[in-house]
Amino acid sequence: MARHTLSVLVNNHMGVLSRVAGLFSRRGYNIESLSVGETENKEISRMTIMVDCEDEVFTQIKNQLSKLQDVLTISDLAEDQSIRRELALIKIDANMEKRSQILEIINIFRAHVIDVTKTSLILEITGDHSKVSAIISMLDEYGIKEVIRTGITAIARGDSELKKANNEED
Repeated sequence: MARHTLSVLVNNHMGVLSRVAGLFSRRGYNIESLSVGETENKEISRMTIMVDCEDEVFTQIKNQLSKLQDVLTISDLAEDQSIRRELALIKIDANMEKRSQILEIINIFRAHVIDVTKTSLILEITGDHSKVSAIISMLDEYGIKEVIRTGITAIARGDSELKKANNEED
């Protein structure tokens, strides 16, 4: 099996996310990561969907998605032809005794402390999946209280897909 990342431009209407997720659910496909947000055009949203499946199943997923009415474009984002990022917020047990060691790790990974209390720190880190996983692994011994990860968001290098979608409509 291989990890595949789709960038799907859709009409920004109520229920579109539900229909896309329902397609995956009905077909028994698992979504590894899903990130959705409005683009610079408020009428269009971008879904970044990561799946771990065989190539034949991936082709089926793309074909099924293309049949949905609100889907404008579907792009397979190859790892070497796209920029991928994930955001994580990590709450860590950080009393005064451990704090300096934790801050060293945070600095090495270029993460940012966004909240401090007497007993904890909340940090923000952005990077590829392996970088986020690595800092979580490093901080685990200090007592992670909570982790929230956004999932992968990605964009193709070069020309914007949104412009392609708009040109197709003209």
